[in-house]
Amino acid sequence: MAFDVFGTVVDWRSGVAREARAFLADIGHGDIDPHGFADRWRALYQPAMEDCRSGRRPYTRLDILNRETLEILLDREGIDPRSIDEDRLHHFAFAWRRLDPWPDALAGLVRLKARFPIVTLSNGNTALTLAMARRAGLPWDAILGAESTGLYKPLPGSYLGTADILGIAPQELCLVAAHHSDLAAARAVGLMAAYVDRPREYGGAPAPDAHYAQTWDHSVESLTELADRI
Repeated sequence: MAFDVFGTVVDWRSGVAREARAFLADIGHGDIDPHGFADRWRALYQPAMEDCRSGRRPYTRLDILNRETLEILLDREGIDPRSIDEDRLHHFAFAWRRLDPWPDALAGLVRLKARFPIVTLSNGNTALTLAMARRAGLPWDAILGAESTGLYKPLPGSYLGTADILGIAPQELCLVAAHHSDLAAARAVGLMAAYVDRPREYGGAPAPDAHYAQTWDHSVESLTELADRI
């Protein structure tokens, strides 16, 4: 079983907002809504990766893209990133390494791991995902994904390359994700697909990829429910 991480296993919005609240207050901009800031930072995530997916830029680790998009966002907010102490800016750029799991995630992963190898299939780079796992106690058997294949999802090679690294056929690998678009891309190249509903990922707002919804191999409301089913 291969897991998307941001939004599926960990709550990125609440975690980044928590870090943003302290950071913005520290630099004298506590009037900026931290959840809105987190949403706007996340909105720069896909365009940054698309430069790599399209070939306009070589594969670049997500940690680096997060730092670059943070500086873009600060500029848009009227904050000169060059005016901020480098250590403070660097620490905040790594906020994506310090995200908390959804309440069901740890128990569900432990139960699933007892039956199946569990790995990441995330756009997060290895150091980012490792730091997050150690902080949160996420019990991965292996950290795979974009840095392992050199490709960002939803390129077909990101899924097929993960199956190849594991030495299995695509149909022997199940992607677990809270994102219909991710699952649709995985299914298109032969993977099984398990959908986990995370209605609070965007603070209750509709998911931007809802139009990709299909009847998946499994559709659950938590990782513990997924463990119950299989």
